[in-house]
Amino acid sequence: MLKIKRVYEVAQAEDGVRFLVERLWPRGIKKEDLPIKAWLKDAAPSPDLRAWYQHDVAKWGEFQKRYRSELKANPEVWKIILETLGSGEVTLLYSARDTEHNSALVLKWFLDEHL
Repeated sequence: MLKIKRVYEVAQAEDGVRFLVERLWPRGIKKEDLPIKAWLKDAAPSPDLRAWYQHDVAKWGEFQKRYRSELKANPEVWKIILETLGSGEVTLLYSARDTEHNSALVLKWFLDEHL
């Protein structure tokens, strides 16, 4: 099963394998204090897309289209997630405050379609 979770939430055994899917390291967290398998910054939206979107919910629909296009063009950045899912639970970690409009959610939907 593939899940998403804010990086600031406590790690739990049921998270399974955890991947950070943010372009930037989350504020206030030391790298050694975050239990993750890998930091997949290239699976996050490109710097240009992040700068364009700026967490403006009015751009949410277009952001999803553009981000999905980036993902389709670069399968090597997300294939490790699908491969890991073959062994059990996987949690994608994100740092955005908005739990309904964030790139990890779009990535999850995209990966769900490729299972």
